[in-house]
Amino acid sequence: MSERGAFGFTEWFRPGEQARTERALAAMAATGATHLRTHLSWAEYHTPGGPDWYDWLLPRAAARFELLPCIHYTPPSLSRSGSAASPPRRLLDYADFVDHALTRYGRHFRAVELWNEPNNLLDWDWREDPDWSLFCEMVGAAAHWARRRGFTTVLGGPCPFDAHWLRLMGERGVLAEIDALGLHGFPGTWDSERGSWNGWPALIGAARGILDAHNPQAAIWITEAGYATWRNDEAAQARSFLDALAAPAARLYWYGWQDIPDSVAVQEGLRFDQRHYHMGVVDAEGHPKLLARLLAESGTQGVARTLTLAAPLLQQPAQPIVITGGAGFIGCNLADSYLREGRDVVVLDNLSRPGVEQNLAWLKDRHGDRLSWQAADLRDEPLMRELLRDAGAVFHLAAQTAVTTSLDSPVADFEVNARGTLNLLEAVRRSGRATPVIFASTNKVYGNLGDLAMLLQEDRCVPADTVVAMRGIGEQRPLDFCTPYGCSKGVADQYVLDYAQSYGLPTAVLRMSCIYGPRQFGTEDQGWVAHFVIRALRGEPITLYGDGRQVRDILHVQDAVAAYRALLSRIDALRGQAFNLGGGPANAVSLRMVLREIARLVGHEPVVSHGETRQGDQAYFVADTTKLEAALGWAPRIAWRPGLEDLHGWLAPRHRPVADRLRLIA
Repeated sequence: MSERGAFGFTEWFRPGEQARTERALAAMAATGATHLRTHLSWAEYHTPGGPDWYDWLLPRAAARFELLPCIHYTPPSLSRSGSAASPPRRLLDYADFVDHALTRYGRHFRAVELWNEPNNLLDWDWREDPDWSLFCEMVGAAAHWARRRGFTTVLGGPCPFDAHWLRLMGERGVLAEIDALGLHGFPGTWDSERGSWNGWPALIGAARGILDAHNPQAAIWITEAGYATWRNDEAAQARSFLDALAAPAARLYWYGWQDIPDSVAVQEGLRFDQRHYHMGVVDAEGHPKLLARLLAESGTQGVARTLTLAAPLLQQPAQPIVITGGAGFIGCNLADSYLREGRDVVVLDNLSRPGVEQNLAWLKDRHGDRLSWQAADLRDEPLMRELLRDAGAVFHLAAQTAVTTSLDSPVADFEVNARGTLNLLEAVRRSGRATPVIFASTNKVYGNLGDLAMLLQEDRCVPADTVVAMRGIGEQRPLDFCTPYGCSKGVADQYVLDYAQSYGLPTAVLRMSCIYGPRQFGTEDQGWVAHFVIRALRGEPITLYGDGRQVRDILHVQDAVAAYRALLSRIDALRGQAFNLGGGPANAVSLRMVLREIARLVGHEPVVSHGETRQGDQAYFVADTTKLEAALGWAPRIAWRPGLEDLHGWLAPRHRPVADRLRLIA
């Protein structure tokens, strides 16, 4: 296992990436990483501005991490074929450059890696060196001199592992000059074919046997281990990281930190391959994937704790309740309601929303093995078919939930909300079973309601139409998708309804207003009621986008759960229908009204600022729930003030009021 569970990252930084580099170094350090492997390209160094770039990069990297520079790539003007992967015409030129790099930068590191993946055609053109004799002479000389200067030498990892190549390095005397052998492995990405990956212990054992014959003192480092998330299976990346961390190697460098934008060529002339572009623990825009988020929040132990919550699929004839997004706020409350009755529940959730792993742990603590968590993503169509094959009923709550995010990333929003829902419906249809599907839609399918005339009162706006003011917005309201989020959810809404008509599946839709209550981790972009309470408890400012007179009918999560359960109980009679779900006129409140009540609960006035009204925001939405009430006999039972008090009671111990914090500091 790496030294006391320590780990680092391998990340290549390109000249001109100062801003990205600064962000990445800080974010990597926040995960608990202690090592960084990056390249010191001989070819780049000999370009205009090359020395200036490394003069800037290496000291900054070394200030945060134990640095391992990988010195590779021949300047084309010095290479035998004009390629950076070719041997230099004069082999000692490489050793001379290593010597120069150690003199100029050696105060920033104690170990140096000599070349990268030398048995890989993209990094070493063995067509110019078919028996690696040139490589052995070149690297052997550089390693000998670096050791004499007191540096630890690392032989660049063979990829894929080649026992014959490694023995040749020993027979040619290279291993005698090496202090550590770097190994590379990408189980689940390139090495994942069932018969070709036997695990890290087997790979390291094979390398150790060869090393022992030529240099028993040499250590083994994993200088590149990684997993590409092009299938959106981020939990699998986290598992692969833990496997590599537990491997019998002295060090682990995880490859890599950030996805490569698809506008960047990975290798000249290399055909685009999804796997190359999704190796990071953050995406190309820097948004953390599951592994990066868990590392930053709770370290390697937190990653392990979360992944231990996964359980094997329940076996037939269980026919469990399946809840996509079941670790989310509504999903976990719905799951808990069925688990308390002794039902088996399968939660499908990729844990993309920060904090929801706490909900998953809560469910597991309360209900044990009756809960099965699968780290599934709606975009993984084959996996969805497997997981939904034996479902007794499906509540589809998983989604990209924020209008703001949809405006930033409309394609990803569509893939999750629209294509993901279609994947789910197809999985159910192809199962050959009439499995009920109830979909969590949104009031955003009605658009921004800009045609409704509004009357402004002191703390709220009300519709000029007295019927709408008295009853709210009904299902007869024409659909009018706006913003990418409204479009993607609206498409999903209509597909769910059509699968009842076209294929006879028992499906139904609940178009939700604002749901709030315990186990909600609200943010500025979604879950505004909890977000307001959290900010007030912390003594942090709250931004109102608009004048705060916007009106919503807020509904406590217990009432929402009751509606979902009631709809499932009558799904055969109500299939193919959409219903509005909200607190109705009795629970219609403006943002200003909610803030006043929060001030009473927390004991001080929140600090409030104002921003511009956000795109697609509705000045007013109150659901007319008459149709749902008539069909199910359902009605909201929890009024908004007692409900808000309940939410405050759950959040307060988790977000200690500012006055209490000050007393503790004093």
